[in-house]
Amino acid sequence: MKQYLLAVQLDESAPAPSDREFKEQMARTGKVNDEIRSAGAWVFAGGLVSSHATTVVRPGNGTTTMTDGPFAETKEQLAGFWVIRVEDLDQALAWADKCALACEAPIEVRPFDEYSQA
Repeated sequence: MKQYLLAVQLDESAPAPSDREFKEQMARTGKVNDEIRSAGAWVFAGGLVSSHATTVVRPGNGTTTMTDGPFAETKEQLAGFWVIRVEDLDQALAWADKCALACEAPIEVRPFDEYSQA
């Protein structure tokens, strides 16, 4: 079994959903989460606070500096993620399809490298 990251992409420049729309998205996402668990593919998932709460720790010359804000200067940010364990990319893409429909956001699918699969 391979592990995949399903990363939810958020355009922070787009208008936020209404409370009703957000609750509907969370309900759909909860159903997909239950389905992933039932299928035995669930490893871990989580939502993230918007990028304004980010602190970046950068190494350099044997020390680090800390700055507020996201690492990348872009309107598109990581909003949340799933880590799933499935047989292959096709299965990961099938879950990503369901996740994208549930949360109404683009999902980036990325395999973990073979060295990080403990």
